[in-house]
Amino acid sequence: MTTKPTKAEDIKREWHLIDVKDQVLGRISTKIAGLLMGKSKPYFVSNLDCGDFVVIVNAKEVKTTGKKEEQKKYYRHSGYPGGFRVKTLKEARDEKPEMIITHAVSGMLPQNKLRDRMLKRLYVFAGSEHKYADKIK
Repeated sequence: MTTKPTKAEDIKREWHLIDVKDQVLGRISTKIAGLLMGKSKPYFVSNLDCGDFVVIVNAKEVKTTGKKEEQKKYYRHSGYPGGFRVKTLKEARDEKPEMIITHAVSGMLPQNKLRDRMLKRLYVFAGSEHKYADKIK
């Protein structure tokens, strides 16, 4: 008996709703990354995008352990002289809490051409309201 190779038309995508309120950032990010990659599916292959759609709510209330609220920093650079910016986790939570989850999940996805496609299926909302209620069973 041989295993049949997975083709693009064999992939079936589902929708998942995850409430991250009072959950630890790193632990929930690994579960989200697994759903986006499709690791739990029986036809998973690393060269195809087999993952599902994931909707995250209450991103503003995700927890972190230790002193990460003041010590964890997000760095970026515009490419121009003097364009280096640093933001702590606390500042990021106040300004754009969706970025916290997106950044954590992005780092856990494979660094290849499929990463952007996987991240397009991740929808993060700061509060409990979202617009994908009709798609989630």
